[in-house]
Amino acid sequence: MTQHLDPRSPWVLSTHDLGKRPGTMRQTTLALPAPVDLGVDMIGVPKDAEVELELRFEAVMEGVLVTGTAQAPLAGECARCLDPVSSEIEVDLQELFFYSDEDASEEDSLLDGELLDLEPTFRDAVVLALPLSPMCREDCDGLCTECGIKLAEAGADHRHEKIDARWASLQGLVTENDNDQEK
Repeated sequence: MTQHLDPRSPWVLSTHDLGKRPGTMRQTTLALPAPVDLGVDMIGVPKDAEVELELRFEAVMEGVLVTGTAQAPLAGECARCLDPVSSEIEVDLQELFFYSDEDASEEDSLLDGELLDLEPTFRDAVVLALPLSPMCREDCDGLCTECGIKLAEAGADHRHEKIDARWASLQGLVTENDNDQEK
């Protein structure tokens, strides 16, 4: 069963001008608001950020082929030091929207009359291209595993005294012994 698309949704686009005439083509540039919850744990596209799209709609025998690129800002945090990270992502888009489900398999995209929903295609392309461990810079040292301070700010001489667990219980005896000699 085909769901009906809301023509007022920004990611639902009309193919009316193409008709069903194979070979008909249209190119367009759009700026759309980013969908909600587009990202992975550490980084993603901020909600309602502007997504710039360069698209080509082409009528083919089976449906409408959409190809193009999308650019969007990214915001998140460094996987090593947790500082804020911002950058941009550019992804390639390509999807065939079938006229009818007779030609399409279950995973294929369908046109709803003359409307198509580009959001799932954009979402899939972005999520697959996102870095799983974004970094603020290539040589980020991260945080100290002992105290959590940023190693970049701590300096080269940042160290912690490591006591062998097997001798830890004797540590108190040395201190007590020193106090006895002073008396």
